Amino acid sequence: MGRENSTSGEGFILVGFSDQPGLERILFVFILIFYLLTLMGNGTIILVSCLDPHLHSPMYFFLTHLSFLDLTHVTCISPHMLVNFGGPDKSISFVGCVIQLLITLGLGGTECVLLAMMAYDRYVAICQPLHYFTLMPPQLCWALASISWFLGFSNSLVHTPITMTLPRCGHHQINHFYCETPPVIELACVDTTNYKKEIMILSSIFLVFPLSLVLVSYGHIARSVLRIQTPGGRQKALGTCGSHLMVVSIFYSTIIYVYMTPKPKPSQDVTKFVALLYNLIPPCINPIIYTLKNRDVKEAIRKLVMQKQKGNT
Repeated sequence: MGRENSTSGEGFILVGFSDQPGLERILFVFILIFYLLTLMGNGTIILVSCLDPHLHSPMYFFLTHLSFLDLTHVTCISPHMLVNFGGPDKSISFVGCVIQLLITLGLGGTECVLLAMMAYDRYVAICQPLHYFTLMPPQLCWALASISWFLGFSNSLVHTPITMTLPRCGHHQINHFYCETPPVIELACVDTTNYKKEIMILSSIFLVFPLSLVLVSYGHIARSVLRIQTPGGRQKALGTCGSHLMVVSIFYSTIIYVYMTPKPKPSQDVTKFVALLYNLIPPCINPIIYTLKNRDVKEAIRKLVMQKQKGNT
């Protein structure tokens, strides 16, 4: 087949775990449960953060963005995964693959930067508590959030067209369960070594700079916490930052494994499992991590439930 026909709008087959139908049935239930929990958890955080005036602070502003990001990311891939794992149809249209790649790549980059912005917010809250609202005005919060979204989707808008227009010479079986950059590139029938190097460099930038900002912020936070004399004050400070640090650890460790570490072909199933965990678990447990020890959020949820009950009586 000529190259001129190799990048036309034909669809793709998502191989997933089709050689293990029993496993796919188990994963169908697993994905469905995590998807519903993600919708409920992140939807609750967005709702209470918007409705409760006590949560109109920079911390919950960024948390709302993170919840919306996670909600969008999971919704972009989970429904199609459920269709593919739940039946014989493993196909995805060319347009559907472009949209999936564009959105997931953009959201992944956005989350990298957003977590760094949240680390800076925690640094100001712990190290400059008396000037917190002065140093973090709404205009700055919106600017930092906008920068996160802009950088994430700028990267995606550059890479998605290049990835999707690589000559494929009729190859259309993606060895993955959704359209992601590395397995889509593997369909190319031309040398992609230089392009892979470019992706590695840009991925490193998106990981190294935000992660460096996170580490610097938490270095200053750790130093400030150690200077706190009262156990109660130290525990409060650790509680304020512990949730974010846990989310950062889970996110960056999995994304570094998926995108930055060289993997031989025999580990492809392992890579797919890690990618599955990376795409499903953090968006589901982020709301739990942020609300489990957070009195403000639990109090806001309690108020909303009581108001709902009063409205029904």
